[in-house]
Amino acid sequence: MSAASAPPHPLPRRVSEIFDPARWREVPGFTHAQTATDALREPTRTEVLTDVTYHRGCTRDSDGTWLKDLPVVRVAFNRPEVRNAFRPRTVDELYRVLEHARMSGDVGAVILTGNGPSPRDGGWAFSSGGDQRIRGRDGYRYEHDQAPDSLKATTTGDADVYSHETDVAAAQARLDTARAGRLHILEVQRLIRTMPKVVIAAVPGWAAGGGHSLNVVCDLSLASIEHARFKQTDADVGSFDAGYGSALLARQVGDKRAREIFFLARTYDAVTAERWGVVNEAVPHAELEGRALEYAAIVAAKSPQAIRMLKLAFNLADDGMAGQQVFAGEATRLAYMTDEAVEGRDAFLQRRSPDWSPFPYYF
Repeated sequence: MSAASAPPHPLPRRVSEIFDPARWREVPGFTHAQTATDALREPTRTEVLTDVTYHRGCTRDSDGTWLKDLPVVRVAFNRPEVRNAFRPRTVDELYRVLEHARMSGDVGAVILTGNGPSPRDGGWAFSSGGDQRIRGRDGYRYEHDQAPDSLKATTTGDADVYSHETDVAAAQARLDTARAGRLHILEVQRLIRTMPKVVIAAVPGWAAGGGHSLNVVCDLSLASIEHARFKQTDADVGSFDAGYGSALLARQVGDKRAREIFFLARTYDAVTAERWGVVNEAVPHAELEGRALEYAAIVAAKSPQAIRMLKLAFNLADDGMAGQQVFAGEATRLAYMTDEAVEGRDAFLQRRSPDWSPFPYYF
C-alpha cells in the first residue's frame, strides 16, 4: 500500500517522556483516555484504555506522514503516579491488548514498558506490582470509579496536594465490594509465556513485586542504566510468586541468587541485573525504547516460523504437559503445511485411499 492511499495515522500524543510519537501510531479499536470524561464514558466501537497505552510501530517521513507499519507493538503501563502499580482494570486492559497483539498476524514482537515519569515526584517505573491500597483477602478489588488517579486529581483540583493516608483512604473508599477480588496477573504471565511472539521488556524504572515477575517472564529485557531498579518485595507484603516469578528467576540467575533476591528483598540496579542475567542489556535511559525497537527489528528479520518454534522449544522443558501441548499444536500446524498432510486430507474428502508413495521415510 502506498503512502498516498494509506490511512493518515496522525502523530499520537506523547504518552511518556521517552516515547517518540514519530515511531508509533494509534491502534484502531483502542483509544487512550485524556480526560476523566473519556475514562468514564461507555465505549462504543472502540475500547477506552485508562491504565495502559497501546501503539503500533511505524515509519514516517520528515514531516510526520505515515509511510508503513512495522511488525511491533508497544504496550505500556500508564499509572506513573503510583509507580505503574496494577489494579484489576489494569490487568484486564493489559490482557486484552496483549491478546490483540497475539492474534495480529503481522505483529512479531511486543515491547512491554511503563510510561513516565511520575507527575508526583519525577520517578520512573516499569511496574511496582499489585496496588496494595486495594488488596483484599480474596485478591485485588475492583473500584466503582475506574478513572486514572491522575485524572481524579485533576478533576478535583488537588493535583498538587498528596497525602499517603488520604490517598489510601480514597482508594479503599472506591472499592466495589460486590465484585470478587482477582489475581489474574497470573493469566497475563501465562499469555506472555505462551504467545508465539517475542515479548521484550523495556524497564525504565522500578520493577518490583509483581512487576519484577513480569520482567522475568518476558523473553528479552532491557533496562535503563540511570533509573531501573529491581526489587522482589513479595515477602515484605505477605505475598509470594511461587510460579514463573520464582522458578524462571532461578533459571536465569541460579538458585542461590534467586533465593537472595526473594528472601532479602534488596534493591539492585540495571548493571547488576545485566551481570546476574535478569536483563539482556543495560542501556542509557534516553536510548531505552530505541534499543527495544532495534531488538524488535532484528527479530522481525528472522523466520516467523523459526522464532515461534524456538520460543515454544525454550519453554517446553519447564512447562511440562502444558508446554508440550502448546509445542505440539504448533508442530501440527507445520505438518498441515506439507504436501503429505494435504494428501491425507484430500484422500479423506475424496473417499479414496491416500497415496503415500511420493513421501520418503526420512531418517
